[in-house]
Amino acid sequence: MMDGLLLLHAWPLDARMWAPQREALPADLAVVAPDHPGFGSAPLAGPVTTMEACARHALEALDAAGVERAVVCGLSLGGYVAFEIWRRARERVLGLVLANTRAVADPPEAAQARRDLAARLRREGNLLATDPPKLLAPDAPAELAERVRALIADQSAEAIAAALEGMAERPDSTPDLPGISVPTLVVTSTQDQLIPHEVSAAMAEQIPGARLEIIEGVGHLSNLEAPERFTALLLEHLAACGLR
Repeated sequence: MMDGLLLLHAWPLDARMWAPQREALPADLAVVAPDHPGFGSAPLAGPVTTMEACARHALEALDAAGVERAVVCGLSLGGYVAFEIWRRARERVLGLVLANTRAVADPPEAAQARRDLAARLRREGNLLATDPPKLLAPDAPAELAERVRALIADQSAEAIAAALEGMAERPDSTPDLPGISVPTLVVTSTQDQLIPHEVSAAMAEQIPGARLEIIEGVGHLSNLEAPERFTALLLEHLAACGLR
């Protein structure tokens, strides 16, 4: 068994969103980037894709790759899954990268909005393929917007809906923050229209010794809008965790 890097993708995409990072990472680094249940090539885990189901699936992917311990990097939904992995199997976590994510649970109105959208998806199909969420900065390149839209279009309406239901019922991870004892990097961006950078910054303040990096001028999918900067931060953090 070896140490490596676990990449956990955002909603409503799949693990292909990590392509810029995977292409730039050292060839000898063990990188595991699973699709969450229902996304990409992964089968659904049921009508509700819970954070527990995603965490189990990710840990099984580590096992299959022969990776015992990993730096866990999660963006958005991936961050919620990273918290669940920390709760379930912290002995396997060498470090954390929490990108464009938050620790707090959804307030009731936000949880209901997720459930309402899930119901629409189940009635109408993958409507996000033509009307995607605000994952990018308003001035993001048209080519990137089309690439993101194509990734969304590849996902089934049921997978997107089931993940919405799971996010709506996810636990509040705020009580876990003071107990995080591994090197932690929090990445956020000034044009994130889904999770404002102030929210991620407040989360970082509650994690002992966490490093906060705010990327200027890009949106929620910071790894795609600023791939070179994101990858540089990731490599620096891998070194801080003893992986490079």
